[in-house]
Amino acid sequence: MNRSKELNRLTATQAVKAIRTGRINATELMKSCIRHIEGLESDIKAWAYFNSEKAIAQARAVDQKIKRGERTGLLCGIPVGIKDIFNTADMPTCMGSALWEGFTPGNDARVISSIRWADGIVAGKTITAEFAVHYPGPTVNPHNYAHTPGTSSSGSAAAVASYMIPLALGTQTAGSTIRPASYCGIYGLKPSFGLIPRTGILKTLDTLDHITFFSRSVDDLRLMLDVLRVRGPNFPYVHRLVDLQKTPKRSDHHPWKVAFVRTPGWGHAEGYAKEAILNFVSKLEQQKGIVIEDTDLPQEFDSAHHIHKLIYTKALSYYFGEEYDTGKEKISDIFCEMVEEGRRISTAKYMAGLERQSRLIKRLDQYMEDYDFLITLSTAGEAPKGLYSRDKKDSCLIWTLCHVPSMNLPVFKGPQGLPFGAQIISRQYRDYDLLDFAKYLEREGPKGPWQSIK
Repeated sequence: MNRSKELNRLTATQAVKAIRTGRINATELMKSCIRHIEGLESDIKAWAYFNSEKAIAQARAVDQKIKRGERTGLLCGIPVGIKDIFNTADMPTCMGSALWEGFTPGNDARVISSIRWADGIVAGKTITAEFAVHYPGPTVNPHNYAHTPGTSSSGSAAAVASYMIPLALGTQTAGSTIRPASYCGIYGLKPSFGLIPRTGILKTLDTLDHITFFSRSVDDLRLMLDVLRVRGPNFPYVHRLVDLQKTPKRSDHHPWKVAFVRTPGWGHAEGYAKEAILNFVSKLEQQKGIVIEDTDLPQEFDSAHHIHKLIYTKALSYYFGEEYDTGKEKISDIFCEMVEEGRRISTAKYMAGLERQSRLIKRLDQYMEDYDFLITLSTAGEAPKGLYSRDKKDSCLIWTLCHVPSMNLPVFKGPQGLPFGAQIISRQYRDYDLLDFAKYLEREGPKGPWQSIK
């Protein structure tokens, strides 16, 4: 191992290989990350809770396991940042709210248990927006501290982008992972709805909440998916559509069919962002084995943002009714407004909204029968200035609403030198196909200005 390269800059898959071959150990990796965190945290403010002694103790336990000759799990000493809405038995879970300051649930969310079983290091809790909704925490964009890192998984995205840690958990109910990944210039994956268990995390909406993750490489996203997802005959639907699904071999006779989609948010995108994605798609079209079709998303999806808002605000008013009624003075104005709006929505309208969501899920699946993947912008452009700035309309929530996997590719640079991304989407439960396509693009696809300087 070349010690001139700081260990904290290794990807997770690189670090696992180095630990398994004895070139480094987990404690060295964790100490390198800690030094980097200590040097940057006062500026970036990515962490809601971080205890270096606990992190080192976990790393030493992995090293001792290796020393005893025991088999280690897939994460083998890799530090993982945890968005502060996941239950952790030995750390506070405050959900970005003053109402829950100091709360420790006393148990682990199921995915946290999976990380520990895989010998990963639960490094600490990263900053989230209040209740993982809109009102941001103090985290700044690591590329320019005057700009937003994106919400609500802001701390996780900033921690990975600034090389504090190689992996982090997030969530997405609208655009809370793809958007921060785009603004921070890293990979972000929102897996298919139902593929990752949600036990032990803050609930905002039954039909929209997704567990997600951030990394600096496609291989690391695959690693996290392998660790966290459900599998086996006890999950018959996933077992049939994921475990037993064979990925078709790509060839000149069977190229990937990709639709470049102009979504309802296309008109809100910055001119430079439109130019960047059109240029990217043009170069992609020249790649052997890929067929591109330029198309608009069906008209039915013009209502997606309205449907999402209806069911989202109604659910928030239900799940956070007690917090609103007993602690309104400690809740942001924007969250209070959403609860109040949700209470004005009737149960009948909410149920009708869920039915419309189901119809859009089916419609998108039908639309995608003709394509392997969709590609579009992740965000309207680079990160806006100011932590409390509003994002322009994008397409992120459409793919959340429709339960399909989506991924940010960190390929573009805006006029202020900040990153933003392209987004790729596949049919539900074709997550590994999406990862294969992303790996191809990472390795052989057109290189954007952001990729070239990383």
